[in-house]
Amino acid sequence: MTDNLHEGPLTPVSQPAPPKKLTRREERRRRRQRRRRGEEVLAWMLVPLICFGLYWGINAGFNFFGTSPGQVWDQLMQVKAMMEKRSGTQGARG
Repeated sequence: MTDNLHEGPLTPVSQPAPPKKLTRREERRRRRQRRRRGEEVLAWMLVPLICFGLYWGINAGFNFFGTSPGQVWDQLMQVKAMMEKRSGTQGARG
């Protein structure tokens, strides 16, 4: 036990140098990288939600009015045919 007391002075332990302080340009570059990464993650979550919301909203609108996309398309084609017929007869008069 007393042998430990007579060993001598301890050698100093070299401490690692503190990390270099980043330049303003480096700090700005890292902030941009973090922001871009965050925006990318947010986009991967929000874009599918927006697409699903639009799909759900359009279907809800069709159900509310008691129709379907096919029926709306057929009606639009009928209106187009009527407009073409009407414009054809006016052109013959004028």
